[in-house]
Amino acid sequence: MQPTPAQPHRAAHDREIQSLAEFDEVVAEHGSLARFRVQAVDLTSRTDVLLRLDTTGAVFLGCPMDPEAAARIRAAGALVFPPVPGLPFDPYRAFLYTPDELFESLDAGYEVTPDARAYAWFQRTKADGDVFSSMLRAIHDDAVSDALDELLVGARVVGVMGGHAMARGTDAYAGAARLGRELARAGYTVATGGGPGAMEAANLGAYAAPFTDDMLDDALRLLAKAPSFRPSVGEWARAAFEVRERWPGGGDSVGIPTWFYGHEPPNAFAAHIAKYFANATREDGLLARSTAGVVFLPGAAGTVQEVFDNATPNYYESRGEPTPMVLVDSGHWTRELPAWPLLRSLARGRAMESRIALVDRIEQAPDALKRLGG
Repeated sequence: MQPTPAQPHRAAHDREIQSLAEFDEVVAEHGSLARFRVQAVDLTSRTDVLLRLDTTGAVFLGCPMDPEAAARIRAAGALVFPPVPGLPFDPYRAFLYTPDELFESLDAGYEVTPDARAYAWFQRTKADGDVFSSMLRAIHDDAVSDALDELLVGARVVGVMGGHAMARGTDAYAGAARLGRELARAGYTVATGGGPGAMEAANLGAYAAPFTDDMLDDALRLLAKAPSFRPSVGEWARAAFEVRERWPGGGDSVGIPTWFYGHEPPNAFAAHIAKYFANATREDGLLARSTAGVVFLPGAAGTVQEVFDNATPNYYESRGEPTPMVLVDSGHWTRELPAWPLLRSLARGRAMESRIALVDRIEQAPDALKRLGG
């Protein structure tokens, strides 16, 4: 499964080759592949190059190639990790997913999309104790982390956390969308858990950022006809793609979902999707990469966990600046799920004390984030 052109390659290590164009550039410039790492590039049309160039110390990760070329470069001192047949995903992929890639063949039913087939494979293999399957999942997730780091070099990332149950057509969903739009227009890269509900709303807002304000109002009305991914993921996803087709070229944002919760599909408004098999890797990675701050919308157990997953490194931070944390809806965070009193008690007397805030309304979050230094 090859990456699409919509997935840019940014700031990769200068010894990595992640596309056929990069491969040709390296060959033309260096005349050697020694000690390069070639990742998920189809080299079946470059047999003559592989047969003649120095490949000492090179590593080829999931690169289709002619058997003669593979034998020759192994003999010359390269490591070759061949593609794995029969998988619904590429464990060596060099780029993040796109919505179009994960939802390919949606018109034939969600169950035949790459996203659904990867989840089905995960369900079959996660408990069978097969070390090969667990190794493939680990390689895939490491490749996704590498691609995510390359994408976010130099970006001011703000994470937006919130529950998956927030339905399209509600005031809460519209507020989360306006938050994502405001953050994107302020120059932040919006990152979410990549799923439905509040996560989708924030990614939608970032997508809407380049357009006039009435575009988001129209998009919200269009999406309301499929308020939830239940009972039909297909109808829910098709409504999102209808928005994308009507207003192409929206703003970029990042979604970081997981097949661990594969019954929740990824949303189609994040331009770059870092989807993981391991939820713990996904959760930690999302918060760690939200370097400009995190906004926590009302949520249940998962969101409460994220509050304290983020608070822990802030609590122990002694050299740098703790990440700003903004909790939205004082009633929710002081009475319904009173995380705020505990967070404030933890912060007392520590550097993080000046980097946390509780606001009543979602429209106050961007200013609070800026006030905290995000």
